[in-house]
Amino acid sequence: MMVDPTLAEMGKNLNEAMKILEDGRNASDPDADRRQFSRSSIPGPLQGDGQDVASILQLVQNLMHEDEEEDKPSHRRMQNVGEQGHMALLGHSLAAYISVLDRERLRKLITRIASDTTLWLCRLFRYESGSAYYHEDDREGLLKVCRLVINTRYEDYSTEGYTVLNSRQPVIYQSATCRPGLGQHLCSQLALPLSSLCTVPCNTMFGSQHQMDIALLDKLIREDVETGKLPLLLIANAGTPGAGHTDKLGRLKELCEQYGMWLHIEGVNLATLALWEVSSPVTAATRSDSMTLTLGPWLGLPAVPAVTLYRHEDPALSLAAGLTSSQPVEKLRALPLWLSLQYLGQDGIVEKIRHAVELSQQLLEKLKTLASIKTSDELDSEISFVDALTMVEDELNSPVVVFRFSQETSAESSGASVEGYFAGEREVLDSLNRWLCERLAQMVPASGVDIVELEDEGTCVRFTPLMTAAALGTQRCDVDLLVERLTELVPVLNCTLRLRLDFREEVYRHSALSYIEDLNWPGLGAVRYEPRVEELTDTKRKLEVEKINSELLVKLGELDADLIFSTGLEFGPEKDCIFIGMATVDLDVAELVDTIAALGRDIEENGRLLENMTEVVRKGIQEAELQLQKDNQDKLMEEGVLRQIPLVGSVLNWFSPFQSTVKGRTFNLAAGSLDSTEPTYSMKAQTGGLASPETPTSSAKRLPGQRLFRREGAGGSDSHSETSSVGQAEDFSRERFPQPTTPSPVPDEAVSVVPESPETPQVPAEPEPTQENCEVGTQEEERQPDGQDAPVEETGR
Repeated sequence: MMVDPTLAEMGKNLNEAMKILEDGRNASDPDADRRQFSRSSIPGPLQGDGQDVASILQLVQNLMHEDEEEDKPSHRRMQNVGEQGHMALLGHSLAAYISVLDRERLRKLITRIASDTTLWLCRLFRYESGSAYYHEDDREGLLKVCRLVINTRYEDYSTEGYTVLNSRQPVIYQSATCRPGLGQHLCSQLALPLSSLCTVPCNTMFGSQHQMDIALLDKLIREDVETGKLPLLLIANAGTPGAGHTDKLGRLKELCEQYGMWLHIEGVNLATLALWEVSSPVTAATRSDSMTLTLGPWLGLPAVPAVTLYRHEDPALSLAAGLTSSQPVEKLRALPLWLSLQYLGQDGIVEKIRHAVELSQQLLEKLKTLASIKTSDELDSEISFVDALTMVEDELNSPVVVFRFSQETSAESSGASVEGYFAGEREVLDSLNRWLCERLAQMVPASGVDIVELEDEGTCVRFTPLMTAAALGTQRCDVDLLVERLTELVPVLNCTLRLRLDFREEVYRHSALSYIEDLNWPGLGAVRYEPRVEELTDTKRKLEVEKINSELLVKLGELDADLIFSTGLEFGPEKDCIFIGMATVDLDVAELVDTIAALGRDIEENGRLLENMTEVVRKGIQEAELQLQKDNQDKLMEEGVLRQIPLVGSVLNWFSPFQSTVKGRTFNLAAGSLDSTEPTYSMKAQTGGLASPETPTSSAKRLPGQRLFRREGAGGSDSHSETSSVGQAEDFSRERFPQPTTPSPVPDEAVSVVPESPETPQVPAEPEPTQENCEVGTQEEERQPDGQDAPVEETGR
């Protein structure tokens, strides 16, 4: 078989390029490429002789991985580009190559590609007699459809333009659950006023709260017709962007036929049309006037266009609306999809979609079988509240599963929600559900769970395998792992929610602590240590609070505990405070708060002592210098002038030793006073106080392996009786962090001061024993003839 050498070379180069780009690390030196990129991160002039393909691809790889950090694990969801992905990427290269063919050959080729792809899609998704428009932006197909409907309903629009719209203002209707910003985008691109957009609310009394209210829609249309407006188009959902609910498409189609409106449908549930068994509400989508399919996420195909299937008999109006093009190159957009569909085949496409739907059903069944789950039939048929989880499930077997953590409380007999037993509980539950989703995404990245904000339910966790499974390679074992991790996290969430109130009450018991109300923090709560000094100015007090709490955060982080202490959310409103993370089942909240208060008090008093030490030492030194000068003068008067002469003084001291009456001095740093050293040398030991006891720790009381802030007997490895557990817990709380005591007036550090005598021979004496107070000084001893005892003196340094 003859093979085009250019196509063969293109396929070879694509395989080599994919191998280079998919190799995120250099086997020989993981940091070599990054260092090379960091040196050349600033773009320079183009090289005169150019670069080879391998160098350019290496630069692209460096650009792709420049933000990754070696020391932190990455939880990014990287798409699994398989063989079908290579075919889609090859289609873009082929499109560039085919575009250089001669016009006649190009026309025949693109006609074949476009007709084959359209036929396959219409048969696959049961859309008979349809045409296809391929587009990169998934909103562009709907925009072109709107232009088609305007050209159809306003016959003079092609010649008169927007002026013909003044006679009857067009109205576009959309559901309140449509994609945010979709209607505004249409009005902006079509140059229509926002008054031409009508948002239809969902059901409030009967039916699903996520489906369009058909009775209200009928009323709105009749009111617009009576005021001279023209109902133009209705946008319905076969799988809402949030929770995957499907509108009543059959009833909506009848309503559109009644008022001559165009029905456009979009949503993830349209993928199930390719299955053999399709629910009747989704099957009604085949009767719509147009619908948009996003095959890329469904089948895991990168860089393939979205497709809008539509039915219209006038090709001229389709050309005027931009749904068809006279440029042959525009039709090459279908080439990547044409190659991918042939590679997968009908069975492969159906299998991917069926696999995603089965994953959703598997997770739904697993959630229902959890012991902590309880369904209430008195609530909305699409929402089942449970003790530990609140699950939002579509009654039409939607492939989207949305669940929400709720407090562990028995439901009221009336069937109403048990949420709201304390102020701000909705916000707290939303923050906990955000934390739950982030943890699940980190623990099971292949699950593809994400956060969704629903108007009635709040923050929920969403599992949409139709949009993620093909790209991430999600399997049934990943769903089992997701449920397993969820079962482990639910008790932590329950315990944290239950202990938040206890934590707040314990903080209120301490005057030095301030409870910080931050409903968006997913954890036990936040606290700030406030200094007890009231004479500080606002600026100094703010700096003192920041300093103490920053040091307190460091000390808490060094403790052997299961809790996580942090500064809170990056862009949170509260600063200079300590945020405590998720709680454990056996957490002792009282001990935790007592520990925070004790550590903060220690930091405050230590800082205050250091600040006062400088002033105390300075004044003490000045007083010591004055006393030293006075003692030197007194000693000079006692010894006389002759003893100051070097040679005469030595002889005179030899024959007639002089006994000085000047005593040494000690400088007490704690008290800031000068004391006599006579008691010290008379008793050969320092007196006047007792050594302060060391701070007791809980290491002697704590069991091996037991961490801080855990209640004994609450579970785990502790196996003591209830009496011993309570008694030891009280001992721990009193001994682990005792109340700091005021410094004792006993000298903590002494400086010996005596007058100096330059003529007196000095002999170093034996060091004197010290206990708590550190005594600084040297002893002088005068040598006496015939073994006479020499007096002992202290010379200050």
